[in-house]
Amino acid sequence: MTYRHTVLITGAGTGIGKELAIQAAEMGFKVIIAGRSEATLVETVSACEGDLARYVVADVTTAKGRGAICSAVGNSVHFLINNAGTLNVGHLRDLDDTALETMVATNLVAPMALTRDLLPALQRTKGRIVNVGSVFGDIAYPFFAGYSATKFGLRGFSDAIRRELSGTGVDVTYVAPRATRTAAESAFGALVEPLDMTLDSAEAVASQAWDAILAGKRESFPKGKERIFVKVQRLLPTLIDKSVGAQARHPKTLAALKASAKV
Repeated sequence: MTYRHTVLITGAGTGIGKELAIQAAEMGFKVIIAGRSEATLVETVSACEGDLARYVVADVTTAKGRGAICSAVGNSVHFLINNAGTLNVGHLRDLDDTALETMVATNLVAPMALTRDLLPALQRTKGRIVNVGSVFGDIAYPFFAGYSATKFGLRGFSDAIRRELSGTGVDVTYVAPRATRTAAESAFGALVEPLDMTLDSAEAVASQAWDAILAGKRESFPKGKERIFVKVQRLLPTLIDKSVGAQARHPKTLAALKASAKV
C-alpha cells in the first residue's frame, strides 16, 4: 500500500485554494478541501486528478465548522493550509462593523483556531502549517486597512507559533502573494491601475506556494518589485509612506475608488 501525505486546504472552492488542491492531487497527495459552498467544492474535487480528493462543507469561522473539518481529517495531517480569506475595500469610514468583524473572523481568528484544533494531528506527523497571507501583510495599503491589519496579524501568528512549536517537528510557512486574479478581484479591480498593482494567476501563486512548502521555507514572497518593497518597508517604512501615500491621494485613485463603491 502506498503511503501518501494528507493535505487539508480551507477556502478551496475557488481561486488560490482551488489551484493548491489541484496541484496537490497532481503530486499524489491525499487532499481534503473545506469551504462553505458545496457546489464550488464539488468543482474543485472534479478538477483534481484521480480519486484522492474529497471535501467537507464547513464554515471555518465557527466551532461547528472546525469540528467537521477535524472529523474529516482524523488523527493525522501532514499539511494544514489556512487559505480561506475575505476582503473588503474602501475608506475605513465606510466599512461597517460587519465588514470588519468578518475579515477578522475569517482571515485571522479562524486560522488560529483551526491550527490549535489540529495541533495533535500535525504533531503526530511532524507536519507543516501553511498560512496564506498577503504582501499587504507587510506593506499596509490605503483602502485595504482592515484587510492589511488581518494579514499583519496572520504574519505575526505565523512567527509566534513557529517559535512556540520549535523542537516539536512541526514547522510553519507563511505565503504572501500579491494581488491575484480570483473572484475577489472584483472588489478592487478599479484600483489595479492607479495603485500600480501587478496581478498573478491563481495557478502561478499556488505553484510558487508549493515550491516554498516542499522546500520547507519560512516564508514566500512573489518575485518582482513587491519583494523589494517588503525589504524597504521593514527597514525604511517612511519611504513607503511617501510613495504609497502619494498614490492614495492621487485624483485618479480617488476617482477609481468612488466608481468602485457605486458598483
